[in-house]
Amino acid sequence: MRHAVLADTGPLYAAVDSHDEHHHRAVRELQNLASARRDVVTAFPTLLEAYSLVLLRLGPQIASGWLAEMTETPLLNPTVEDYQLAFGRLRLLPDQEITLFDATLAALATRLKLEVWTYDHHFDVMRVPVWRG
Repeated sequence: MRHAVLADTGPLYAAVDSHDEHHHRAVRELQNLASARRDVVTAFPTLLEAYSLVLLRLGPQIASGWLAEMTETPLLNPTVEDYQLAFGRLRLLPDQEITLFDATLAALATRLKLEVWTYDHHFDVMRVPVWRG
């Protein structure tokens, strides 16, 4: 799994929504990842968050197709320890608007030594390696 990146919700959503401001960037980055033979893995909490956005913004038909594609990609479950580390990160950064989704993803990325594919500056604040394609 060393050659993988851990996807955040932003790029996953942008790749499916042609009206999203980052759509073209996300599609290009997916192509770059494929060319570099790097896998995109997704944590279950990220899948839940992204699915909710796709469903609410693009509708059930697109959400259903998107989910079918996503369940064919590698999915990871955070551990209890990952969640505990996420809680600790949030306590250390009380002045930041970091979601529990992002703090959990940061903990998972740290444990697995993976870069996060994101457009969210909070991962830089949490000092998590970010993949920038």
